[in-house]
Amino acid sequence: MSLDPAIYRDLLLSLLPELVLTGWALVLLLFVAWHHRTARDTRIAGWLTLLALLSTAIATWWLWWNRAGVGGGVVAMIAADDFRWVADWIFLGAAALTVLISFAYLEREQLLVPEYYVLLIFGTLGMMVMAAGADLMVIFLGLELMSVAVYVLAGLDRRRARSAEAALKYFLLGAFASGFLLYGIALVYGATGTTNLGLIGGQVGTMGKPGVMLLAGLALLIVGFAFKIAAVPFHMWAPDVYDGSPTPVTAFMATGVKAAAFAALFRVLNQAFGPVAVWHDILWWLAVVTMIGGNFFALGQRSLKRMLAYSSVAHAGYLLVAVTAGGVAGTSAFLVYVTAYTLMSLGAFAVLTAKGRAGESDVLIDDLAGLASERPWLAFALAVCLLSLLGFPGTAGFIGKWYILIAATSAGKNTLAAILVLTSVVSAGYYLPVIMAMYMKPPPVEHAHVDVSLDRWGRTAVAVVVAGLLLFGVWPNRLLDLAKSAASSVYPSATTAVTPP
Repeated sequence: MSLDPAIYRDLLLSLLPELVLTGWALVLLLFVAWHHRTARDTRIAGWLTLLALLSTAIATWWLWWNRAGVGGGVVAMIAADDFRWVADWIFLGAAALTVLISFAYLEREQLLVPEYYVLLIFGTLGMMVMAAGADLMVIFLGLELMSVAVYVLAGLDRRRARSAEAALKYFLLGAFASGFLLYGIALVYGATGTTNLGLIGGQVGTMGKPGVMLLAGLALLIVGFAFKIAAVPFHMWAPDVYDGSPTPVTAFMATGVKAAAFAALFRVLNQAFGPVAVWHDILWWLAVVTMIGGNFFALGQRSLKRMLAYSSVAHAGYLLVAVTAGGVAGTSAFLVYVTAYTLMSLGAFAVLTAKGRAGESDVLIDDLAGLASERPWLAFALAVCLLSLLGFPGTAGFIGKWYILIAATSAGKNTLAAILVLTSVVSAGYYLPVIMAMYMKPPPVEHAHVDVSLDRWGRTAVAVVVAGLLLFGVWPNRLLDLAKSAASSVYPSATTAVTPP
């Protein structure tokens, strides 16, 4: 039986950004096959990657402008809503900033492997497929594409045992998490007879009381996603993997990978399991232990990279508060905060690449003493990123946390909002000492930071991050409107604004 050509056209259009990025990945693979020996080859591969990301962003914007509000792919397996477009821009932005801070880093560390950029593109492609998935199998496909690419990126520096250890731990625990997800999908299919999120939601809404098989499948899905977002107590892989991976890869994992997992989690819980109230209680406790555990674990760290790793665990807890709140308010709060978190986390790791050598695992907080006197611009950039992570007024991090608090209190989660505030106060105990060391302590030796520098593309990335954090901190209106529009598109009962920026 042949399908209407219009169906093929709709499917191709709904996948246009992913198809564009896939085409560029194939072009880059051909280039790398012939040119993979010199630093120049690696740098050209990086520029091709930036061109691929830019053209994909343009395709996303065009599709948003022309196809907003229109149905997705065959049998609605692909979502075509504002939530997807905003999430895609976050992934593409995180990947582009990662490329900018990778140019000098790869040459300095003698990692002349242009395949790095191919893996970066495939990882980003997996993230986009996850955000576009309106079916559990599509989400799983995107998850595996993203994960396999990042497993290899984590072990890119084959000369260092830490990097090999990071890749092995990430692979083993990532495969374990994928097993939970796949088994959860199987149980949900057994209970509902479908893997489509919308159809699952319809089945669950007519069930009355959910059956044991459905609840078991939901529990396994939550466990699988909890591994991917590094929520306590499923976070045990994150500090070692973040610490051992090359720092640009760590930045990519801490931002893009986490954002993609959360985007898929939002779709699964709100569109497929909205009528099931039990997941709100599960995520409530998961958010509490993640916020408390992540912040208190970070307090005891002296290594800057491990501190930022545990900090990312704590921020997963803040994002879980938005998931628990749910609805348009919770989803829009998630988009605002994940945008701010992507900027401030990437900026912090970018400055770390300037200070460290051989993976930056041994850079202690005290090693930054006196940085402001010798490298005032880098010290200012790191201070802005850390203050934004803390939630200091005037930065995008404050706006994001404030928006999450509004969503939590509006949903009646007052205790959860109070814990978020208290744990944010605790985080001052490990963010502020870094700033104090840079501005209030003398350098350990004369000219201690003479070799601390970024190339012009790294400085460009850091400048974009700082400008974005300060701009959204004092003028967040456009970001808030965009987030509300994207959140409304996820819920059929909400009024959807479909005008792109």
